[in-house]
Amino acid sequence: MHRYIIKRVLLMIPVVLGVLFIVFSILYLSPGDATTTILGTSWTPEGAAEIRSHLGLDDPFFVQFFRYLARLLQGDLGASYVTGLPVIQQVKISFPNTAILVAVSITLAVLVSIPIGTRAAIKPNSLFSAISTAFALVGISAPGFWIGLLLVLLFSLKLGWLPAAGLGSWKAVIMPSIVLSLSYMAGLSRMMRSSMIEAMRMDYIRTARAKGVKSHDVTHTHALKNALLPTITLIGSYTGEMLGGAVICETVFAIPGMGRLMVESVLSRDIPCVLAAVTIMAICVAGMSLITDLAYAFFDPRIKAQYARERAVG
Repeated sequence: MHRYIIKRVLLMIPVVLGVLFIVFSILYLSPGDATTTILGTSWTPEGAAEIRSHLGLDDPFFVQFFRYLARLLQGDLGASYVTGLPVIQQVKISFPNTAILVAVSITLAVLVSIPIGTRAAIKPNSLFSAISTAFALVGISAPGFWIGLLLVLLFSLKLGWLPAAGLGSWKAVIMPSIVLSLSYMAGLSRMMRSSMIEAMRMDYIRTARAKGVKSHDVTHTHALKNALLPTITLIGSYTGEMLGGAVICETVFAIPGMGRLMVESVLSRDIPCVLAAVTIMAICVAGMSLITDLAYAFFDPRIKAQYARERAVG
């Protein structure tokens, strides 16, 4: 099992490096000059040349890239071209907001979708199953920004129950987390329903029923554990998508998160902020992939048996 964990950790390194290389290449080749962002209206050829020399922008591409990696390993994300402040200060403000939003959203999606999918699979031809399928279609099809605006109009402007912007209190997390989790909630419930139906048709389920095992134990002890395997993979994938897709919620609800920081940095051509945001998101997505693999290994006895057999042979 330890070999499995070490292997997955080592696989994260080339993935993160590949993402950084691609983003760095796009920013390097994109038109425009960073000196115009730094100097603004006071731009002069002499001042631009001095800035480029000071920042090392005249160096070859690979020199700039490896210098950025060296600084990154030291925890230095650079300074913003717009504000002149260290990027790490902006990240410390933005990242916790996005982390809270994503954590609440994925938790809400899991707590709602798994019971709904399980219940719909137990009685696939019932009214509840039909309603859950319709809910999943609506959740996948409805645009997130549209649902967010409707929730703001109803619960903030008309009823006055929830704040319309920011993350000043726990109430402010409710609407953004619902908007962010709705489409993923629908996808998870559909996956859970189909996986559970397939698991309920397996031979070991029929054998358990024939032995007189209680229906509740058959469903929640035997079938549910195996049906969770593809759902766990989807949860890890959705968590990574939420980190990148949170920009819609952060824009609608005026939340100063990582997605909003990255979009504003792209528009202002603040390259250090863009690189910092992409780096952190890439590490978080790779980390979620690692956690998903470990969870999959925990629930799937075949992986445990494989590495136990390899250890015995070795």
